[in-house]
Parts: sequence; structure tokens; C-alpha cells
Amino acid sequence: MKKLRNKTVKDFVKKPEFKFNFDGTEAIRPDLLETFAYEYSGRRNEVTVETEEFTAVCPWSGLPDYALITVKYVPDNKIIELRSLKYYLYSYRNVGIFQEHLTVRLLDDLVKACAPLEMTVITDYNIRGGIHTVSQASYQKKKTRNK
Repeated sequence: MKKLRNKTVKDFVKKPEFKFNFDGTEAIRPDLLETFAYEYSGRRNEVTVETEEFTAVCPWSGLPDYALITVKYVPDNKIIELRSLKYYLYSYRNVGIFQEHLTVRLLDDLVKACAPLEMTVITDYNIRGGIHTVSQASYQKKKTRNK
């Protein structure tokens, strides 16, 4: 039988001797994203999509990170199909990724999928360890000059 010993404060603040297993960023599935034609190209329409059903993994501790994901965008010619967005977001479920990196990765993948006029992605993480993190990344399509 293993003998239990009294723990000191220093014992409690040590990093755990193990981490839960998690996947790398290669498990993220941007190929799941689908779009459909925006029938009102040329007319400004800001689309906002939110979900609280998002989780990824902290690569430092291996513990889950939960977040409210908000995507605001102005479509040019394509709209993001919501079911495919949900499946894409689920692909992060076991991925170890830092919160700030996740925000930029989401933006890059979504911009590549739908080529909007502008887009902002906001990740609002649940408080962990007494710290609340909100990260925001934005994109704006470059204007082309007419010759």
C-alpha cells in the first residue's frame, strides 16, 4: 500500500507530471467548410454567427478550453453553410491549440473558404484560473484599383 504524505503548498503549484493526450493542429478539418452563392452580391449584409458549443484543448495542461465563438462577416459572393461550420468547429474538440492562435486560425480558414469583403472572429473563453481571455482577429479585402 502506498503511503500518503502531507502535501505542501509548493506541491500544489507544481505542473502535473502528466498531460492528457490531445491531437495536433493537423486534425483541424477546414475541408469540411462548404459555401453557397450569395444572391445579393454588391449589397452590404453583415452576417453574425455565434456558438457556445466550442471546445479545444490547452496544449500547456491538456485540459479543455470552452469558448463562445462569434464570426461576423460581410459576404462578397459566398455564404458559409452553417452545418459545415459546426462540423469544422467540432474538429477542434481534441486539438491542442493556444487560445490566441485559435482565433487567427479560425479567421484564416474561414476567409479562405468564403472570401468575404470583411470578417472578424472573436473567441471569448470561459474563465479559467481566474483569468478571462477574449481574442479578436479581423480581415478586410484589399480594394483593387481600376486602371
